[in-house]
Amino acid sequence: MRVLVTGGAGFIGSNFVHQTLATRPDAEVTVLDALTYAGSLRSLDGVLDDVRFVEGRVEDGALVDRLVGEADVVVHFAAESHNDNSLASPGPFVQTNVVGTYELLEAVRRHDVRYHHISTDEVYGDLALDSPERFSEATPYNPSSPYSSTKGASDLLVRAWVRSFGVEATISNCSNNYGPRQHVEKFIPRQVTEVLDGRRPRLYGDGLNVRDWIHVDDHNSAVWAIIDRGQLGETYLIGADGEVDNKTVVETVLDLMGREAGDYDHVTDRPGHDRRYAIDWSRLRDELGWQPRYRDFRSGLAATIDWYRTHEEWWRPQKSATEARYARSEKVL
Repeated sequence: MRVLVTGGAGFIGSNFVHQTLATRPDAEVTVLDALTYAGSLRSLDGVLDDVRFVEGRVEDGALVDRLVGEADVVVHFAAESHNDNSLASPGPFVQTNVVGTYELLEAVRRHDVRYHHISTDEVYGDLALDSPERFSEATPYNPSSPYSSTKGASDLLVRAWVRSFGVEATISNCSNNYGPRQHVEKFIPRQVTEVLDGRRPRLYGDGLNVRDWIHVDDHNSAVWAIIDRGQLGETYLIGADGEVDNKTVVETVLDLMGREAGDYDHVTDRPGHDRRYAIDWSRLRDELGWQPRYRDFRSGLAATIDWYRTHEEWWRPQKSATEARYARSEKVL
């Protein structure tokens, strides 16, 4: 099977490449990645010699057409994904998330190639903290940020190309991922690396915002379940019953790293900060027989902390620039 992975040098995409090569010996993997600040060839350490790597953007129609024409399946991870960045500069999100998806859809349509589209639960907006509801495949879209709105737009393009042109595609909307190789601008690795550097973590607002955490390896195993057994044209939500509020995450990180649970600062909340995400992944379980491996968030978090502790050479080059950017935007409450 010839697999084209877009964004394969980013967080989830690189972990997908590692997992695919470890579990599917028949796979010939091509990685397309623009190597923006969020992508790194270091994320492919140990497997780079086993893949074909192409540096380029998904908005490059000619390049995308050539690579798709050489593939049996396209797995589209490439995206601008950081909410704070989308508030500061929405344009790149429109280009990568919307225009890039359009170019891929046109290419898979021309070459009749199977396509799987990676998306986010953030397209659904948020839920009340005291609500028993969870997002399902039938939940209406209600995005809150330029990031989530452009991901929602890309999902709708996929649905339209399936219905109008018969493209063989599936979509997955996943909850918040954690694990190795995640950029230090993101919530969990930022807190972990701050503690490793002897500083106090910082927490947006009151810290009661709830996220539904899933280990990146579970996300990627679910993607393969959908590619292998999913119904074409359908959407599947990926989750692992991992609802935890941000305050608890920070306090757990501190506890696991030998610091007092209250050793952090509050900073001004960001605009449009969603309160709660929660995933109903029963369709994935019932129809495809998928189950997550990492059901204990604390143990998964401990393993993630260990990875960052032993891979300083991976995250250190990103750290200074990330913290300088945050310093310009954050004010302690």
